[in-house]
Amino acid sequence: MNVLLLGSGGREHALAWKLAQSPALTKLYAAPGNPGIGHHAALVPLALSDHDAILSFAREAAIDLVVVGPEQPLVDGLTDKLRDAGFAVFGPSAAAAQLEGSKGFTKALCDRAGVPTAGYAAFTDASEAKAVLPRFGVPVVIKADGLAAGKGVIIATTTAEAEAAIDDILGGRFGAAGASLVIEQFLEGEEVSFFALSDGKTVLPLGSAQDHKRVGDGDTGPNTGGMGAYSPARVLTPALEAQVMAEIVRPSIAGMAAAGTPFTGVLFAGLMLTETGPQLIEYNVRFGDPECQVLMLRLDEDLLPLLHAAATGTLAERPVRWKDEAALTVVMAAKGYPDAPQTGGTIAGIAAAETDGAHVFHAGTRNDAQGLVSAGGRVLAVTASAATVAEAQAAAYRAVDALDFPTGFCRRDIGWREVAQG
Repeated sequence: MNVLLLGSGGREHALAWKLAQSPALTKLYAAPGNPGIGHHAALVPLALSDHDAILSFAREAAIDLVVVGPEQPLVDGLTDKLRDAGFAVFGPSAAAAQLEGSKGFTKALCDRAGVPTAGYAAFTDASEAKAVLPRFGVPVVIKADGLAAGKGVIIATTTAEAEAAIDDILGGRFGAAGASLVIEQFLEGEEVSFFALSDGKTVLPLGSAQDHKRVGDGDTGPNTGGMGAYSPARVLTPALEAQVMAEIVRPSIAGMAAAGTPFTGVLFAGLMLTETGPQLIEYNVRFGDPECQVLMLRLDEDLLPLLHAAATGTLAERPVRWKDEAALTVVMAAKGYPDAPQTGGTIAGIAAAETDGAHVFHAGTRNDAQGLVSAGGRVLAVTASAATVAEAQAAAYRAVDALDFPTGFCRRDIGWREVAQG
């Protein structure tokens, strides 16, 4: 099977690494990819915004399956163009991708499908938004409605902070993503990520993970795209997972189908485990980053047939096989991230980092005259697996310490909640 993987981040490197192991794979292409992905796939210099060029290449290379990694091409309708041309595509349509592309869209679906979620209100006018703040109290969550690279969520602890967040979002801080916003009730509990595959009708539960969004140790500082993750999240017990499937995921998939916008691909549910049960925080419509890295290390079967079945409406309800291990990933970011990352810093020591069984997935790297250098905010995802989260954490940080990346930094406490529980 000829496969075209679209994207250039740590998520796509992890997918390429896993897809390359498939006996069903004939040739793996990646566009535009990165130096790490280039170890597993033939890189093709295509812009994800150039849908015509991607379609033309898919025809030339006789592609059997297109796997779309990032969210923006999904929201922009790339899958629709490819499907209309007869290609099997792993990823939702533009209409279904609104589950991530619009917070208001998802909240409306929750209302229709009876999915438990935080109380909310949507606004395009700052004065109207500020007027309802007393109804929500503080802390309160203010979200840009559209895609903001994981940074358009502000948890305000005072009314002044909430009003400033409203002004920032509607004032253009996040561009088109902030043309409207959603104010949400603040939920108390532990946050967890849950993944499921769907072909539009059949839904197959995948694994769980816990991400670390704040840039600093102890969950301090601004939100980021993710500074690390581990899997599985033991806090999501088998009973709670069954509840999530019954009350959140399956009703959402059924609601999307009933609306004429069936969802195919991977559904990533951000959940809060509250005293009254799991509640949906938000949906993403692609594998998480860095959650994908830990899921791929733990997956104990061929990924390619799973993705192809979801793309072609042939997904069968069955348990997915997982290794009886934990996995943990630590993101190495460029200094200044998330505000103004310093790109161009040299990176060495990857071979040494991987000698202990760890995997270093490239997220924001490129090759130049100096060799491998940083080319983004999040640069590497240093990932290890072991019998326990504590052992995987120790292995991942040994690999981090073997790297030579002077302009990089990382959190030193990824997995701290799980490790503290023993």
